[in-house]
Amino acid sequence: MHDLKAWIFDLDGTLTLAQHDFPAIRRELGIPAEEDILGYLARLPAAQAAELGQQLDAIELRLAREVASAPGAAGLIRHLQASGKHIGILTRNLHAVAVSSLEVLGIADCFAPEHILGRAEALPKPDPAGIHHLLEIWSVDPADAVMVGDFRFDLEAGRAAGCRTCLLHEDNSWPELADWHLPDCERLLARLQQAEAARHA
Repeated sequence: MHDLKAWIFDLDGTLTLAQHDFPAIRRELGIPAEEDILGYLARLPAAQAAELGQQLDAIELRLAREVASAPGAAGLIRHLQASGKHIGILTRNLHAVAVSSLEVLGIADCFAPEHILGRAEALPKPDPAGIHHLLEIWSVDPADAVMVGDFRFDLEAGRAAGCRTCLLHEDNSWPELADWHLPDCERLLARLQQAEAARHA
């Protein structure tokens, strides 16, 4: 893990505390309970999709003002930056929401704007297109990269891209998809620091 060159992070529930009440969002938008929100919008006629998409954007921008950092998130990102790693964001949220959230977390300066991909910049996960795009920018082989997230879409995208996967969640609900599983950013940072200490011992 320590030798990986590129780290790509999901945002909500990974670097921030999970705040999206997806059942409530579906109800507000009139989307069936079992549907993936973005997948449902993609199948609608253009005019209806645009209208619901604007409503979704407004909901996410509202939530962005209430964002809170996940334990250890800022320390982990600054550690990776100081270690010379490539770091990026791949989120199903809006780019503006991602930037706003990173500003609240105090780590927006760690990410180049072009390394923050929202749903308008890349096909939404579990599609691996966003990962491929970032790795191409960085000239990094998938084997030297990891996708870090809190949901199966993150892990599936990483697997499809050919890179490593790290699940940050209390429960390892998808062991077949996760190369590593830790409860949060704080534990992941501790693991990296332990590996570095062991290397220099």
